[in-house]
Amino acid sequence: MAIPTNRAKLATQLRSRLAALTGAVLLAFVAIGFARCGDWVQAVFARTNAAHPLASLAMAPLLFMAVVWITRRTAPLARGSGIPQVMAAAEHPVGIAAGQSLGLGTATVKFFGTLAVLVAGGSAGREGPSVQIGAAIMRAVHRWMRVPLTSGIVIAGGAAGVAAAFNTPLAGIAFAIEELAAAFEQRVAMTVMAAVMLAGLVSLSLDGDYIYFGAMTATIAGTKMLTLMIGAGVVAGVFGGLLGGGFARILIAFAWSQGGWIARMRKRPIVLAGVCGVIVAATGYLSDGQSWGTGYATTRALLSGGAAPLSFGPTKFIATVATALSGAPGGIFAPSLSVGAGLGQWLSVAFTWFFPGIAPGAFVLVGVAAYFTGVTRAPLTAVIIVMEMTADRGMILPLMAAALVADAVSTLVCKRKLYHALSLQFR
Repeated sequence: MAIPTNRAKLATQLRSRLAALTGAVLLAFVAIGFARCGDWVQAVFARTNAAHPLASLAMAPLLFMAVVWITRRTAPLARGSGIPQVMAAAEHPVGIAAGQSLGLGTATVKFFGTLAVLVAGGSAGREGPSVQIGAAIMRAVHRWMRVPLTSGIVIAGGAAGVAAAFNTPLAGIAFAIEELAAAFEQRVAMTVMAAVMLAGLVSLSLDGDYIYFGAMTATIAGTKMLTLMIGAGVVAGVFGGLLGGGFARILIAFAWSQGGWIARMRKRPIVLAGVCGVIVAATGYLSDGQSWGTGYATTRALLSGGAAPLSFGPTKFIATVATALSGAPGGIFAPSLSVGAGLGQWLSVAFTWFFPGIAPGAFVLVGVAAYFTGVTRAPLTAVIIVMEMTADRGMILPLMAAALVADAVSTLVCKRKLYHALSLQFR
């Protein structure tokens, strides 16, 4: 009887591995399609806004209200970023809540809802939604192939979604360790790494060896320059922690407040979505379009040494807060990187005035890492994702200084980690 048992175990293992590989390939295709659709709808919005500037003032509130209404009617768990839903599902992968959060219907609403927010000019990203969509695809494939669902499967799908969306495999692994997995076991690590690497390979084969923000050359030479940049990293960490922690505290307060005007607004989700849409529209109009969309183009320009209005960071912060509070599907990853770039821009103005020998892009880089850490409290992910997106490994020490300080400061501002606090809604 031992031989059939061993064969059955081997067959189960092979089926499990095949399911993981199949899921990784499928979610990579979906993530790339999601990215291209996101670029397309933002281009549509840009053309519409250029031809009819006043139309954007009506588009944002009306579309926000419509998207929130449809989301609440068809797939309530598709709202927001998607990362808290995946974290909750990883706790109980076979539960009813996990089935609802990671159902293909929810993933479909998340996909098109995020695109609708972007076509309205919302300050949202597709990377967070890619986590939920990736986990949903991985879960569906395992169910189709009759492989038992585990936390590792959910985590692997979410991490692979990050890797495919950003084309940053190492950041996907780091994100799984720091955020998605409360207790990261070895067997989970192997599943995560296999799914992430395969998704990265598919992304690489389809889109080539591209770098998300383009290759940067902000490497600092010389002991004095390095010391200066570490000092700038500490300063960036303080401000990034304050701003990022403040952002997290606002979102958590709106999610959990039981009294006052916040609770009253939360009971009227469609009205709240309309108000947030008005704020997004007004901010975009007054900033001459700087706060619209993901902010990718402006962030890339700043990292490359280009120019942008100093209002970019503050207006992007306001638009991202309003979009995140609206209850519509959409992530905060890309907008957070943009707000961080705006913070780095202010640092570059202050520091390069006294130390003109350092490229402004170097300060922007540490600003990105600092603010992103302040929001997510995931310093390892922040440093790795910035390095992989820019291919600039020479900035590791300033980036680490910025991330570690931002993590400590953000903890003082907001005790609870953002995604962990929000995930409690879905358990």
